[in-house]
Amino acid sequence: MDNEMTLSFLAVSENESLARMAVTSFVSQLDPTIDELSEFKTIVSEAVSNAIIHGYDEDGKGIVTVRAVREGDIISVAVKDEGKGIPDLKKAMEPLYTSKAEMERSGMGFTIMESFADNLQVESEPGVGTVVTFSKKFLSVKMPQIS
Repeated sequence: MDNEMTLSFLAVSENESLARMAVTSFVSQLDPTIDELSEFKTIVSEAVSNAIIHGYDEDGKGIVTVRAVREGDIISVAVKDEGKGIPDLKKAMEPLYTSKAEMERSGMGFTIMESFADNLQVESEPGVGTVVTFSKKFLSVKMPQIS
């Protein structure tokens, strides 16, 4: 492991941007492309939003923890909540499925995360919580040296 960070915060929607910015700053060590950074921010946003909205029903009391690890040019992130968990993980991972249709949720969160991550794993147990783990290899942008 070359570097790591851990951030914990209350399950309120305003903190989704905090998580996104913290992980974006952490990833910037690798000098990523704009597209890589945008994709990574989207994955973080989706995972954190799911924890807040689905894991804790935006109760403002639960804690979401984001842990990022850098190993070479690979960043791995785990987003953990100790909320209500996912009763049917296979169904939850299906495109367009949402347990919050009344909130006009698209049901594309896991699909988006899978498309942008090199590796995505979701572990969940009802009544215990959920951990979404993902990783991405970054291709550093090297600026030409001016002589």
